[in-house]
Amino acid sequence: MTLPRDLRKFDALREIITQLRGPDGCPWDRVQTHTSLRETFLQECYEVLESLDESDARKLQEELGDLLLHIVLQAQIATEAGEFKIEDVIEEISKKLIHRHPHVFGTKKVKNVEEIVHNWETLKKEEKGKKGSSDSLLASVPKSLPALSYSQEIQHRVAQVGFDWENDQGVIEKLAEEAEEFQHATTEREKTQEFGDLLFTLANIARRQGIELEVALREANRKFCHRFSYMEAICRQRGVKIGDLSFSEQNALWEEAKKKAGK
Repeated sequence: MTLPRDLRKFDALREIITQLRGPDGCPWDRVQTHTSLRETFLQECYEVLESLDESDARKLQEELGDLLLHIVLQAQIATEAGEFKIEDVIEEISKKLIHRHPHVFGTKKVKNVEEIVHNWETLKKEEKGKKGSSDSLLASVPKSLPALSYSQEIQHRVAQVGFDWENDQGVIEKLAEEAEEFQHATTEREKTQEFGDLLFTLANIARRQGIELEVALREANRKFCHRFSYMEAICRQRGVKIGDLSFSEQNALWEEAKKKAGK
């Protein structure tokens, strides 16, 4: 097989993937389908997010490459099936960007970012209507989103039509109400439902405060792992096993980690 001359060009990647899918290509690549790539595609998305969380530009470059591989591979599978080509994907997103930015590519005037976002959502609804989509505001929200992200997005959608609290105090009071209901839940089913309501309300608070729940929770997870790793390292230095410590001793070590391990 011949290799492309300039590996920096987009066509080079497409040519490589075409060869991998060809009769003399890679057995693994040749048997892949839209569905078989789903889980690894999702994994690559999370790895991109991780590189962003770490502010690691070199890692981000690598992970974006892995993500681009999946996009081009999916397009190649679609081309072979006569569904669409990568050019169709590029053309459609280009048209969408032009249509949703009339203040850049047209004559529409906007006052601020809030107005731009409002116009974007309006134009998006118009596009969905032309495609014969459901009238529901929530129909186009991908149900495969992580539950926290899905919760924030559907609450954002309904807030666009005024179905929202007047101020944050109302949501805070709702959170207290949900916490009390959770405390009084007795069965496993009731506890699950009430805990779900608690998370849903927290998602609403985060949305109103401009906090991305997934980002906030990933950061909390990262911070916890960093501090716990510090605790483990200290235990190794002191020749003790963390599992042999009492909870009060572990908690004291945790407080030490909070002070010394940083964020």
